[in-house]
Amino acid sequence: MEIILASASPRRKEILQNTKLKFEIQKSDIEEVILENESPESMVVRLAYEKAYDVAQKNKDKLVIGADTIVALDNEVLGKPKDKEEAYQMIKKLSNKTHKVITGISLINISHGMVVNDYVISLVTFKDLSEDSIKDYINTNESLDKAGAYGIQGYGALLVDNIQGDYFNIVGLPISKLSDLLKDHFDINLFYGG
Repeated sequence: MEIILASASPRRKEILQNTKLKFEIQKSDIEEVILENESPESMVVRLAYEKAYDVAQKNKDKLVIGADTIVALDNEVLGKPKDKEEAYQMIKKLSNKTHKVITGISLINISHGMVVNDYVISLVTFKDLSEDSIKDYINTNESLDKAGAYGIQGYGALLVDNIQGDYFNIVGLPISKLSDLLKDHFDINLFYGG
């Protein structure tokens, strides 16, 4: 079965490539809308599904993988900051606190009527950050295209005191959970590249 990753994220692409799985990339064109009173877990699963379904409609015989990652602090969703000031405020909020990183996964094959949705939560605790540390990080320009205004795989690692859970989930694709879902529902074994 041919596989499509419905994401333009270079981080998701790299994580999936490390498994030797053969796949193509098609970016979804959905508008990511946050609904009122929706839990962070429901939101990431819905958005992952919408991304996957958007691409699957044009590729009915293929298996489409959709994913969406958010940062949530006390149920407040911190998306991608619009500018450096908003990034600064987000990092300041996360300082000396533990937040959730939640990734929704959706696997869709329309021709076989298969839809599998799930999510993974990791906990990340930031150090007690000084104003200078936050400014230094913001000045790396790493924060602008990332949920919660940081990337743990880059300079953002310097902000982190500890993590609990799947590191790759924090990067953007919980590959261990995805592997289980592919094997259990589609008989695809990532140990053998599919």
